[in-house]
Amino acid sequence: MTRRLRQIFRGLLPSGRRRPGGWRSEGQACDAIEIARKRVMVTGTVFVVAFGIISYRLIDLGVLRDPSADAARAKTTTAQPLPTGHRADIVDRNGTVLATSIRSWSIYADPTIVGDPARTARILKHIFPSLNERALTVKLSQNTRFVWVRRQASPAAYQQVLRFGLAGVRARPELRRIYPQRTLVASIVGSIDVDNKGTAGIEAAMDTRLRTDTHLLQLAIDLRAQTASRRILLQSIKYWRALGGAAMIMDVRTGEIRVMVSLPDYVPDTSNAASQDLQFNRNTLGVYEFGSVFKILNTAMALEYGVTHPHEMFRVDEPLEIGRFRIRDTHPILKPIDTGMILIKSSNIGSAMIAQRIGGVRQKSFLRRADMLSKLRLELPEAGTPLYPRNWRPTNTLNISFGYGIAVTPVHLVAAVAGIVNDGHMVAPTLLQRANGLPLWRRQLVSRTTSRVLRHLMRRAVLEGTGKSADAKGYLVGGKTGTAEKAARGGYQRNALLSSFIAAFPMNRPRYVLLVSLDEPKGNKASNGYATAGVVAAPTAREIIERVAPMLGLRPRTKPESDADTGVWTGADRSNRFRGNQQSIRVAQDTGPSRSGQSRYRLPRNTLATPGDNR
Repeated sequence: MTRRLRQIFRGLLPSGRRRPGGWRSEGQACDAIEIARKRVMVTGTVFVVAFGIISYRLIDLGVLRDPSADAARAKTTTAQPLPTGHRADIVDRNGTVLATSIRSWSIYADPTIVGDPARTARILKHIFPSLNERALTVKLSQNTRFVWVRRQASPAAYQQVLRFGLAGVRARPELRRIYPQRTLVASIVGSIDVDNKGTAGIEAAMDTRLRTDTHLLQLAIDLRAQTASRRILLQSIKYWRALGGAAMIMDVRTGEIRVMVSLPDYVPDTSNAASQDLQFNRNTLGVYEFGSVFKILNTAMALEYGVTHPHEMFRVDEPLEIGRFRIRDTHPILKPIDTGMILIKSSNIGSAMIAQRIGGVRQKSFLRRADMLSKLRLELPEAGTPLYPRNWRPTNTLNISFGYGIAVTPVHLVAAVAGIVNDGHMVAPTLLQRANGLPLWRRQLVSRTTSRVLRHLMRRAVLEGTGKSADAKGYLVGGKTGTAEKAARGGYQRNALLSSFIAAFPMNRPRYVLLVSLDEPKGNKASNGYATAGVVAAPTAREIIERVAPMLGLRPRTKPESDADTGVWTGADRSNRFRGNQQSIRVAQDTGPSRSGQSRYRLPRNTLATPGDNR
């Protein structure tokens, strides 16, 4: 036994020779042991190298890595090509998807391979009912190698094509644009054609950006507020049997448009089949004479130029005649009223008298500064251009003072009124979310004093004037009604009205401006046949504000209105305190605002309070 063990272990010595006191091994056993030893050494070396690399990588990422080097490396890395038909997603301000792309199949055929064109066309007609079988048969009989059968078909339809195994009928993958919200934002988002090109709305305006960028496009629209506003406006249109309507809410500080509803609307997936009336965006493309809502601008420019003051009295009991034209009020006012009451009670005669003092040159200059005379600047291709007289005659000046003779888009009007109530700062309207909370641009439209006066008067117009139905509880709504007869050949249609109401809320510290407009509403028994803005548009605005304001982050007030709220007083002394000390105020004789941009008149200290927080 001992001799046998000596023979086995003798080969462990590298030289094969026996050392003093050792053994010697030869033959196959020696070769096998040598191979095993080498394999163990190689395996161990591999493990050592692998663990060394992993350890170095961990130290490099955790300790030695420089973030700036990663950024530089990312810039130099070649971007991967985007897939065919790529378009970035469009989402609302809260991340809800408004437009996205999914995989689809475009079916085509090679007529030279199609065996029976009539049978193939009949089967394809069964899969795609909208196809014309006769026209498809003719296409499949042509001497050509390629004809389209159906672009961007669903995967289920493609599976049916495969099941029939039609010779010469093939498909290629494409990306199909879908709009999950359908009609809710159709006039804003727009649509594309089968060749992946934007045809309307944001899809057209931002076409290059959507096709070349991988980052989603975020709009300022709040889909929750959009949904609620559309539902309320639709109910109002049906109740008053109007032809259509529009509603819009804009943030006066950032210019972000949170709501933009235009009715009737359409489903973007079938935009090619929709009529032009359905695709017409009333907020951005339509230009209208808005009537008495323009009295806000007329009063603002009068106070800014210093041609009157809030307490100057005017007699408006007789029509104002200029040449062969006569201006009268719908509801005659038989006693003298002051400048503020002209706006509150919506007197055409008083507004025209104030406009005579302003003059056409200054009126036009103010409207130009308010962007009311230039084409709409917004992220949509559907942008309207205002209509105004080329020769600004005295009669035009008077008509424009109460909203006739000039036609603008709703966005024009909302942006101008927002500038008046926002301490005089006008900002750029936009449909894109402002990530930094700052507007694209801002300019001083009126002085802070003029802004405070107008906020006061707009609030009183809701409490005492034609906009009483718009007083949303807890939100200090201020605004102005406007009922305009629609222009027709040779004059105006007395029974075709555009009834509008523009509101700002909360008036102690305005945050949003809302415009509601109904096209040709019809009166009923409940309204005694009236379809004016105070009956039709103002209640609609109140419903929208009460429903939407909490969604926009505004909580209703619970404490009573007091002197600290926009200078509006509750109780019997409101009218007396508003008059203030008339003897201390005189009409300025200058031709414009002072160099500092402030009007030359001054209000008594007790007429207006400093705006406070909305609580």
